[in-house]
Parts: sequence; structure tokens; C-alpha cells
Amino acid sequence: MQHISIIIPTYNEADGIGKLVQYLQEHGGSHVKEIIVSDGGSMDDTMSIAAAGGAFATLSPHKGRAAQMNHGASLATGTVFYFVHADTLPPISYPSDIIAAINDGYAFGRYRTKFDSNQKILLFNAWFTRFDLFICYGGDQTLFMDRKLFQQIGGFNGSMRIMEDYDIVTRAKSTGARYKIFSAAALVSARKYETNSWLRVQTANYTIIRMYKKGAAQEEMANRYKQLLNYR
Repeated sequence: MQHISIIIPTYNEADGIGKLVQYLQEHGGSHVKEIIVSDGGSMDDTMSIAAAGGAFATLSPHKGRAAQMNHGASLATGTVFYFVHADTLPPISYPSDIIAAINDGYAFGRYRTKFDSNQKILLFNAWFTRFDLFICYGGDQTLFMDRKLFQQIGGFNGSMRIMEDYDIVTRAKSTGARYKIFSAAALVSARKYETNSWLRVQTANYTIIRMYKKGAAQEEMANRYKQLLNYR
């Protein structure tokens, strides 16, 4: 029988982590074996709130989303890993969706995107996430992956500070494993767009993707992203 280990990388997410953990538990049913919050050294109450809500909260030995997700996965006991960002809510059907996909022979996959905003321009962004495009490999749509595939490809590249989701999906696809894009959508926070402008975020994303494809250093990309956006 398949069981899901949910892994959430966090850093100063006290405002929303309690709601997320409660939501995932409420709709997880018997399919969800555990919720692991892998923290990067939050200076707020993220870990205590997560633990109070029933998650296993652990301090990652290394900060950075990739390293934190690897740390969470190293502690997970489920047959399927489900990586969820702290500001994202998957559909309530997420456990049955993932188990059905695994049983149908899909080894990894994601949802489409729906933003928690009424901005029409964000509907345009969300529409494209139905397609199997490189620009849609980001972690905001959540990512499920069979444990065996995760181990086969060595998990996330723990040295990466940025673009780690694009990297792991690209490597997983190179194995020939089947990739599922659900017709439902995960509810994603629009806070990055609200803090900046749509054009500013798109420019930043385009810039970083170009740098990544040209082989730019992680430090260079991470610093450039911080320069381009006022975000966290």
C-alpha cells in the first residue's frame, strides 16, 4: 500500500504554517503517513506552531530549500514524497490524486496553478501551467515523487540555492519516468506579485532562467534574484 510523506521546507513562515498543516491533516486521510516540516533556522515560531499542529518539525543542518527538502526526505518513511511550499494549498483531493497517479504508473508530477488573487494578468500565468513546459517546473505547483525515483536521481541538488525544482524535474524526466500534470490546481500565494509588479516578477524570472541555461553560478543567480525583487 502506498503512503505519502509530506515535506514542507520553511523559513519564517509562522503566519501560515499552522493553517497549512491543519489543512493537510484534515484532508490527508489514511494516505498521509506524516507531515515533516524541515526548517532553515526560522527566527519566528514556525517550528513550534508546526509541531503543535501535529507535524514533525526538524531543523535542517543546512539552510536552503533544496537542502531542507533533502533533509526532510531523509527522515520520511512513506513510499511517496510530496513537496509542498509553505504558502501553497493543494486541492482537497490531493491524497487520492497522488495515489491514483502512482498506481497508474506515474512516478512524479504536479498540479496546475491558481493564484489567491483576482488580478486578471495572473489568470494568464496560471493558464500556462497546464502545459509540460520548462517554465512550469517550479515548486509552487507542489511536486510528488515516488521514493524509488527520488533515490535513483539523488534527490534535490543540495548545493543549489535557486532553480532546484527545475533541476530535479529535468533530471527525473531524463530517466524516462512518467510525469503527471493534474487537471486540478494548487492555490498559490500571490504575495510575490503583490509586493512587486507582474512585469517585475516576469522580468526577474526570465533573467534567472536565462542565466541558469547559460550555466551561471548559483551565488550569482541568487544575488541577482534578490536585486531584482523585493521579496522575503
